[in-house]
Amino acid sequence: MNRAEKPNRYWIRFTKEGYIRYTSHLDMLRLFKRAFKRAGIALSFSKGFNPHPKMGFAQPLSLGYTSCCELLEFETAGTESPAAMKDALAAMMPAGVEILDCQPLTADVRSLAAAVCEASYQVVFPVASNPARDQKLTEDYLAQPEILAEKRQKKTRKMVTVDIRPKIRKIRVLDGERLTLELVLDSGSASNLSPEQVISTFTVFAGLDAPRYDVEVERIAMKFDRNLQI
Repeated sequence: MNRAEKPNRYWIRFTKEGYIRYTSHLDMLRLFKRAFKRAGIALSFSKGFNPHPKMGFAQPLSLGYTSCCELLEFETAGTESPAAMKDALAAMMPAGVEILDCQPLTADVRSLAAAVCEASYQVVFPVASNPARDQKLTEDYLAQPEILAEKRQKKTRKMVTVDIRPKIRKIRVLDGERLTLELVLDSGSASNLSPEQVISTFTVFAGLDAPRYDVEVERIAMKFDRNLQI
């Protein structure tokens, strides 16, 4: 490719619902790799001894989470029609994965993954809603000078105690029959907070009788730095 030419980069937005939520990040990559091949969409490959297709998620989704806003970026070997690729990929998807959109990636960014800075989640606890109580609990939880949570270090695999309060951007109570919170958290390579740490510390703080397996989590939005609009 001529140095003056720009690569044919695109992104797709898709859902991850139902039983597909239990499909791992790596298996989702394999699913899309096969879908591109079956749809007849030629992906560009990296150079080197072990070339791999140029595609990747903006931010991995934890196992068991659902999402209405997952993003996959990819590069093709030729100029493709976004509408045609959307339809072709949609025909290859299993139940629970719906292709919502496909557009060229025109922003001058190294990758979507590198540009993610914030993610929003809807968390539903198996506890009856009580607006006044829920609002007070949320305000008191956020009013703590520090919120300590256990985190496993990537390199040493040791558990350490960290203050997660600076990485919580916002928590608000949503309407619903059950206690429902929207968490807005740091996300990305610069600063990242897992909803699991908020869920565990909030459950203890609020004294909720809520087993983790009964708590539902859905990613509902992602935002990017440098005013990137996706």
